[in-house]
Amino acid sequence: MTETGSFEADSDSSGRPLERPSGVLDALGVAVVALDAAGRIVLWGPQAEQLFGYPAREVLGRRATRLLAHDSSGELVAGECARMVETGEGWARVLPVRTEDGGTRQVEFRWTRLPGDQGDFFALGIATDASKVRDVERDIALYTQSIAQSPIGLAVLDTDLRYVAVNPAMERFHGLPAKDHLGRGLGEVLPSASVEASEAVARDVLESGRPQIDKFSMGRTAADPDNDHAWSVSVYRLEGPHGQVLGVATSVVDITDRYDAITAAAQARRRLGLIAEGSARIGTTLDITQTARELADVVVPGLSDIAVVDVLDSTLGHRRPAVLDSGPVLVRTLAVKTACPTEVAPAFGTVDQLADYDADRLLTQSVRTGHPIMVAHVDEEDLARIARDAEAAAVLARSGIHSYLAIPLAAQGEVRGVLSLMRGPNPLPFTADDSILAGELAGRTAVSLDNARLYQSVRNTAVTLQRSLLPRPAPPESLEVATRYQPAVATNEVGGDWFDVIPLAGDRTALVVGDVMGSGIDAAAAMGRLRTATATLADLDLSPAEVLRHLDKITAGLEPFFATCIYVEYDPHNDQCRIAGAGHLPPALIPASGPSELLDLPSGAPLGVGGVPFETTTAPLYPGDQLVLYTDGLVETRRDAIDDRLDVFLRVLDGPGRSLEETCDRLLDTLRDPHDRDDVAILIARPRPRP
Repeated sequence: MTETGSFEADSDSSGRPLERPSGVLDALGVAVVALDAAGRIVLWGPQAEQLFGYPAREVLGRRATRLLAHDSSGELVAGECARMVETGEGWARVLPVRTEDGGTRQVEFRWTRLPGDQGDFFALGIATDASKVRDVERDIALYTQSIAQSPIGLAVLDTDLRYVAVNPAMERFHGLPAKDHLGRGLGEVLPSASVEASEAVARDVLESGRPQIDKFSMGRTAADPDNDHAWSVSVYRLEGPHGQVLGVATSVVDITDRYDAITAAAQARRRLGLIAEGSARIGTTLDITQTARELADVVVPGLSDIAVVDVLDSTLGHRRPAVLDSGPVLVRTLAVKTACPTEVAPAFGTVDQLADYDADRLLTQSVRTGHPIMVAHVDEEDLARIARDAEAAAVLARSGIHSYLAIPLAAQGEVRGVLSLMRGPNPLPFTADDSILAGELAGRTAVSLDNARLYQSVRNTAVTLQRSLLPRPAPPESLEVATRYQPAVATNEVGGDWFDVIPLAGDRTALVVGDVMGSGIDAAAAMGRLRTATATLADLDLSPAEVLRHLDKITAGLEPFFATCIYVEYDPHNDQCRIAGAGHLPPALIPASGPSELLDLPSGAPLGVGGVPFETTTAPLYPGDQLVLYTDGLVETRRDAIDDRLDVFLRVLDGPGRSLEETCDRLLDTLRDPHDRDDVAILIARPRPRP
């Protein structure tokens, strides 16, 4: 002990450091006092000087009762001391004591009898401020009850990271009583959990003194070995009053419910995000294959590691019978998307490949029942019923496929195909919520597929009608002729454009291109009537203006349709063309030598307006020259000015040395966008050289 009463680190005989004393007694300010048999003070420690205010030189040899005892307690103290000397039993009391400054202080005393060398006795007492004792008692009670009743798991580990104390909440978390914690490390208490990271954190706190607050941890304990729990863990270093490191304290809060709620909310947001993404990305076109690809792109990897979209071949209009109650089903694979090794994709065949799925396959069962089929945990037998053949099943097994979900693509009460989903790298199995989400996306896709299927059917009908109404002209001896017709992408834009080459008397030829201002099958039918009427009127040897005048009256009876038309009568004997237009773009002339140009013609009013006269204009057309007739779908767009497009049109025509067929193709390749929503008709005529 030093002169100041503090302690310094020391070692035992083996060199091991001695444990430093606790600071609790220092905090209480415990004073030591000794009395002889006569009640005189013979020992007065430094803490006594601080507690009572009297220095040792003033009190040694004086009677304690006269010096310290309050008037009200003098007799009580004398009686207790006498009894202790006589019986040897110690006593303890809280008594009022006079202090050096004349005040009174409540002091808690504990006295005991000590035998002396001469057969006499001494009284040894310890004393401390009673208020400090009450404060410590209150703090201890508070801490003890708080720790014992706290829902937060609390533990103290020593410097070797072995448990020295745990509260009841920590016992419940770990599923072990306190006695099974003491003296054991984290790995011994939690053998089923991965504790390396936790030990590293505790070791860092022990060495650095920096606390780690609210660290997330997840695992299983003996309290609930079948389910994962989430915890928030905080670690603090414990130090004594002299700075010595005692160990670490950990607080653990079970946040499993909160974690589950957050996870559920995140999953809900993810599902809503996928639905929103599906609404925006699925069904952007009326193309069946593109729609299937869009579905696969949305669900991989957000919902599945593998997605396969198979559509019943009968749905695609290949005249196959509908699904029967027994036997295999014939499907066509329209999309395959994987987030797995590349060898997985070929196990499902190639896009646009037909495949038979036997009656025992899960895909077949989903088609027949119209219900989802989910296998949360796939085994070898399940893989044989998922894959189309044994080889494909082996590939899926090697790729670690462990969960499967088949969702029927149903619209208007009929199954159109199946969306097959599989998980491999994603360790989580499919759940009922996943099935609902996939069903929502599949339902939207099925409607889009059905719309695309109906669109394709109507479009095929319209295009077939359109093409059947267009001529297959046999070119006259005096002209070379090339024609093209290209329908629009969208169904409701098919049906309005036509061309015709009509032989006339005297080696003349009528060249006609027109465009009904409408769409669909009705417009195609109106176009057929106008084409027939034009051919009939041409046989009457009328001028181009007269032909358009009669067509104007006929078109007025085809309400609500209007039409534009260019009518050209070519006479090889005088190398002249007589031309009349009804609201149509002017023809282009490509001289045998010189740049291309648009003919300057009166535009006229569209057919069906009525009451507007038409004019016939004459223009030369020599052997080797080319006359190009076309509809507005070739040059008009919503993005560009018509004058700019006509300039491009003329530059394309200026290319030398091409055949008429090549010129048609080049016009379409250069000016036509695959997604244009208007059909196109082109007719190019070139007089042959005279023999």
